[in-house]
Amino acid sequence: MLDQLKNTILACFPDLADATFTLLTTGWDSVAVDIDDRLVFKFPRDPEAIEALRREATMLTVIRPSVTIQVPDLEFFEKPVTFSKHTKLKGEPVTRPQYELLGKVAKESLAKDIARFYGELHAIEPDLLRTAGALPIDQWPSPDIILAGIQPLLPKNLLPKAQQTLKTWAQLPPDLPIYGFFDGHGRNMAFDYSTQQLTGIYDFGDAGFGELHEEFIYTSFISKELTADVISHYEQLTGRTIDHNRVHTLTGVLLLTELADMVDDPEHGATCLENALTWLTENS
Repeated sequence: MLDQLKNTILACFPDLADATFTLLTTGWDSVAVDIDDRLVFKFPRDPEAIEALRREATMLTVIRPSVTIQVPDLEFFEKPVTFSKHTKLKGEPVTRPQYELLGKVAKESLAKDIARFYGELHAIEPDLLRTAGALPIDQWPSPDIILAGIQPLLPKNLLPKAQQTLKTWAQLPPDLPIYGFFDGHGRNMAFDYSTQQLTGIYDFGDAGFGELHEEFIYTSFISKELTADVISHYEQLTGRTIDHNRVHTLTGVLLLTELADMVDDPEHGATCLENALTWLTENS
């Protein structure tokens, strides 16, 4: 696969002939190629991913000048095949073990940077983003559909917690609509561990119009402490009030939804089951 993608890239960028090409296959929607730890080319896997990548490129033209944190300078190409190119953001993902090793000042700085990013992103004029192709994010299935998918997989002692979580979610009042990132887990962050600073945020394929509280789910996969700090700083920056309990419930619903969706997926099914069981066990 790498040779084929390399040939495609060199047909458009012959100046990269002497560069080192490395295949990155961790993306759900695209296969990526790293070049000299300097450039990233993404090749969408299917027609749906093509449209998502096209939207991402146009949305970023609106987002980039509106946020303080660095985001990709994504260029979209239609020929000879569909792909994108951007300068690689310098830094490493933020994982739970690495976060726990950070000092208090670095943790506080990280939370502030994420909160500022969310605040700036949520403040962008929605019509500008609609013109750039932004769409509503995918809605989760109904509680009954989710429960039907996960019930055969859960131990009897954890099923009541899953049922209660879905019931609580179904009873939540309407939320504030926003344009959000909706993918703020550590794998989409570039963190410089030498300076202990967040240097960038990337992968806007899941960005779109959704509900405010869903934005704050994803840092929980790094640390509950980080999520609480992000919410605190976001509230100070924006004057909005975030319901911690609602974020907690939505986190559980997301994990149960992913389990229902991915149970038969050979690559991700086992991970989704483990994540759901861990959350249910910790919160039962």
